[in-house]
Amino acid sequence: MTSGGTGPPARRQVPITQRTGPPGENQVPIIQRTEPPALPRPRTGGSGKRRRGTLTPEMIVTESLRLLDAGGVEGFSLPKLGHALGADPTAVYRHFASKDDLVLSIADRLIQEAMAGLEPSQCWADTIAEMARRLRSTYRAHPAAASLSSYRTTQRAAEMRTVDVLVGAVLAAGFTGAQAADMYRAVGEFVLSWAGTEAAYLALDERLRHEDRAAWTQAYLAVDRAKYPSIWQIRDDLASVSADGMFETSLSIVIEGLRVLAPQPCCEAHTNPREDG
Repeated sequence: MTSGGTGPPARRQVPITQRTGPPGENQVPIIQRTEPPALPRPRTGGSGKRRRGTLTPEMIVTESLRLLDAGGVEGFSLPKLGHALGADPTAVYRHFASKDDLVLSIADRLIQEAMAGLEPSQCWADTIAEMARRLRSTYRAHPAAASLSSYRTTQRAAEMRTVDVLVGAVLAAGFTGAQAADMYRAVGEFVLSWAGTEAAYLALDERLRHEDRAAWTQAYLAVDRAKYPSIWQIRDDLASVSADGMFETSLSIVIEGLRVLAPQPCCEAHTNPREDG
């Protein structure tokens, strides 16, 4: 859905998991790659292969997402997918033109999951904030899949619906024509970039994530005052900044900026993004 819009579901707060490691961890959740049950595999005789015609695009996308959740990007390949499905890897090409075509469908599945049950709010600002939080929540739940697809444009149904809702919110703010298109793209890219970057980080090996987190309590905490006087002034506070706090601060800046520019400001009763987080 990338470069196109942002997509989110019924209000579901982002779960904050326990801290592990130093304070600089920023409360980023550690994704446990527990492998959910595989799809049932119809068999014929002793071949262990799925009967021809029983495979569907939806089943392939579901199993692809399961493999990505369980083993990360490294655990995802067409041979592994074929084995998990109980089918020859080439069977995937009867439903998808290429591996990239499959990746785009996985991307659209994430948007569909994020958008499930979403209803536009009375205030356009609440709609935008809700969509942003939903997409981030889904990307955090499926970091490997999101890291593969957050920057892509699927041109599929879930993305189209999401773009339509987001454009509707921009139009409700009073923007029209080229300005509306510009505002929509700016908001969409902000959310996709933020959530996609976070997902890419969460998809990293835990050792690498630990090294990054430790930087705030080691290298930055011990910074030389003469060389980096500005960093030195806030060195103790840098480690305590949370991922949720950064996201809500960024979102509030975007929403408040839109409210200043919008020809139709939101109702006064609209929820402040930071209070709603």
